[in-house]
Amino acid sequence: MEGCTVTDLKVHSKQNCFFLDADLLQKIQQETAVSTPLEPGTTVVKIRDGAFNYRADSGHPGEPIVLLWIYGGKVINKKTGVPVGATWSTLNGYDDTLTLEVLEASTLCAFFFDTHLEDNDGEILLSVVRI
Repeated sequence: MEGCTVTDLKVHSKQNCFFLDADLLQKIQQETAVSTPLEPGTTVVKIRDGAFNYRADSGHPGEPIVLLWIYGGKVINKKTGVPVGATWSTLNGYDDTLTLEVLEASTLCAFFFDTHLEDNDGEILLSVVRI
């Protein structure tokens, strides 16, 4: 294909991993994130409204993005099909969804991370639907 450039990146599970120790995870779970319990069954998570604006003072419009940390029980992310005891995901845009098969009661945490909190503005409204 003319004009197309392909770059492959190999991301190593140890060399390219930012390690979150127990203290950092506890801080995310108890101090930073907003959380909700997930009961067994199928759950769909979606951004319903809002945006994370990490440059509000510059006129930047913000983005509908959010980070998700699911832990405490066994779940299957329908995109991967792998049963796990904990997992990370993101929602990127209003059309993106996360569908989980919750096998054991778990906790869903939603949050953002950034390098400067002072210029942040906005919020995301998540829809968490058990079907």
